[in-house]
Amino acid sequence: MTSTYGGEVRVSAQGLPEWLLPLARAAETIEPPQLSRFLPPRAGGRPSAVLVLFGEGAHGPELLLMERSGSLRSHAGQPSFPGGALDPEDGDPDGPGPLRAALREAEEETGLDPAGVQVFSVLPRLYIPVSGFVVTPVLGWWHRPSPVGPVDLAETARVFTVPVADLTDPANRATTAHPSGHTGPAFLVEGALVWGFTAGVIDRILHFAGWERPWDRAKRVPLDWRA
Repeated sequence: MTSTYGGEVRVSAQGLPEWLLPLARAAETIEPPQLSRFLPPRAGGRPSAVLVLFGEGAHGPELLLMERSGSLRSHAGQPSFPGGALDPEDGDPDGPGPLRAALREAEEETGLDPAGVQVFSVLPRLYIPVSGFVVTPVLGWWHRPSPVGPVDLAETARVFTVPVADLTDPANRATTAHPSGHTGPAFLVEGALVWGFTAGVIDRILHFAGWERPWDRAKRVPLDWRA
């Protein structure tokens, strides 16, 4: 699919719903080490961006996620935020490039209308060592929802929303071990195990927004939890 998005992106927290304001305020002061121990190298890495999109659904505040196709060479079958590498037409990686890339990739992967998204903040860049991506999380408010679904089944298996209440429910939280041996937070929601980079960002958002509830960090779930 060719994206129709190519406009300027304005970052503004004006008009956000009351429940999103704690996150908008926290995002202004979060430092990279507070989000992850995997920080971008001084040089190198492939600039990319993800859209961390919050909306309101039948069950209250919710977060948009997608599940990657099981046939992909990297991150196959893994739930994630919409996003991907910057294209040259996105512009300066140190300027508006990540904002445009996050919206463009979200449109290409889920079919959402970027015009219905208000970007309200940008988190510090993080690093995914296994892929070499330097990732900018772009925070958005879905003020005018549009229909979403997999645009290309070869890349995206499904698109779904998760109520924030389910993400904060201690019963849905656990710790899992990555193939590298590193352990990190995980979420069992909507028939999926959210782990890795995506779960790490969600975990820190819940914490800094003040939404986190005490949960059992000793509870372990294997990546092949369905087996």
